[in-house]
Amino acid sequence: MIKVVNLHKKFGDLHVLKGINLKLRKSEVLVLIGPSGSGKSTFLRCLNLLEEATFGKIFIEGVEITKPGIDVNKVRQKIGIVFQLFNLFPHLTALGNVSLAPQKVLKMSKKDAEHSAKEMLNKVGLSDKINSFPAQLSGGQKQRVAIARALAMNPDIMLFDEVTSALDPELIKGVLDVMKSLALSGMTMVVVTHEMGFAREAGDRMIFMDDGIIMEENTPENMFNNPQNPRTKKFLEAIL
Repeated sequence: MIKVVNLHKKFGDLHVLKGINLKLRKSEVLVLIGPSGSGKSTFLRCLNLLEEATFGKIFIEGVEITKPGIDVNKVRQKIGIVFQLFNLFPHLTALGNVSLAPQKVLKMSKKDAEHSAKEMLNKVGLSDKINSFPAQLSGGQKQRVAIARALAMNPDIMLFDEVTSALDPELIKGVLDVMKSLALSGMTMVVVTHEMGFAREAGDRMIFMDDGIIMEENTPENMFNNPQNPRTKKFLEAIL
């Protein structure tokens, strides 16, 4: 599903990604961990073309998306992304937020888009909130609307960038439960998170990044129980 070859990203003199190489199979859940500033979020944004790679290649389902002239909007239709901040339209209901992009981008009729949006909101446990505005929702509910919005575009891959880090502890479980359900359904996912419980339960593979480099790649069990890199071990000891 995803192949990344020697990916570099620079912001001026700041070298954020320093030669990332990885492959991700269909239905695999890849969990990225690492300290702040290690390049995890920049890597996700490169996968979705929100950031342009300085050097290297990214292939999505066999198509190189980093080549000149690629249709960026077409690529993004296949790759849903959910951020730490919900970015919902405050003047639209949950139903309106989720049904907007399918109408504008996929050219669905309003009726079909709203029918699909209701299905997605039900999928994330918010069928009773379809007519609620963002101001009437909790942080966890807003984040689940954001997930439903991404799913409404029927993506092949979902990217999650620390989606629970801005939430109160009691609201985190609902969002993680939705993500676990997606993983069980076979969705291909790349998840940047500090929620180690999610990584243990839902992750197929884990990557530890630091200073723009993949320091270690392993199964969750081996990463937690027998980290091979001293830097990985130090990081895990600090957060577990």
